[in-house]
Amino acid sequence: MFNAEKTTNELVAWIQNWFEQNGKGCNAVIGISGGKDSSVVAGLCVKALGKERVIGVLMPNGEQKDIDCAKQLVEFLDIPHFVCNIKESVDGALNALTGAGVEISRQTRINLPPRIRMSVLYALSQSNNGRVANTCNLSEDFVGYSTRYGDAAGDFAPLGKLTVQEVKAIGNYLGLPKNLVDKVPSDGLTERTDEDNLGFTYAVLDRYIREGVCEDEVVKAKIDRLHKMNEFKLKPIPAFEY
Repeated sequence: MFNAEKTTNELVAWIQNWFEQNGKGCNAVIGISGGKDSSVVAGLCVKALGKERVIGVLMPNGEQKDIDCAKQLVEFLDIPHFVCNIKESVDGALNALTGAGVEISRQTRINLPPRIRMSVLYALSQSNNGRVANTCNLSEDFVGYSTRYGDAAGDFAPLGKLTVQEVKAIGNYLGLPKNLVDKVPSDGLTERTDEDNLGFTYAVLDRYIREGVCEDEVVKAKIDRLHKMNEFKLKPIPAFEY
């Protein structure tokens, strides 16, 4: 049985120890989407470091329908924050690629904004004595539902070994707004949710990760295929041993 109180306390101590060793006195810089993962990471960092050392960064790509959720979170935690619209950067990169004769794929359009957001986070972090938080969770990483060098990047990853259900439990324990903890994640491009795109629920995935049980053999095969196909994302860059 997952113990949210015990895990939260251990996470807070882990964050404090990581900053003591890797950035004494530095700030935690977090991209705030308004979803459960960035909300929980921000809440944990506030508990570990104090709200003065947690910087939220809102990065809409033009208009963002759920930007109010991100604003709600930074106001709830009362943390300093910046709003950096990335639309011009995204459009500039896409136009440069088109101008170079590149036929831009759908996956490129999906993954470019997260990569630009991470560049913005690191630029802002360097200007504010920061360390960048990775907000990915184990469930998403397990099936490759993250962008390499986008949201999958960062200096420290508090949720990297926790499933979606466990992240939600921590969010509830921290007393974060329920609408943010329970918010259904979407791809940001269509009306489809993450679970629509994956073809299975996070509850099913989480049970498979923790218990090795998936009663639907078709879904199990799909999870296994996605995990194997995307496992390289979780490994360090291979280097030739001279």
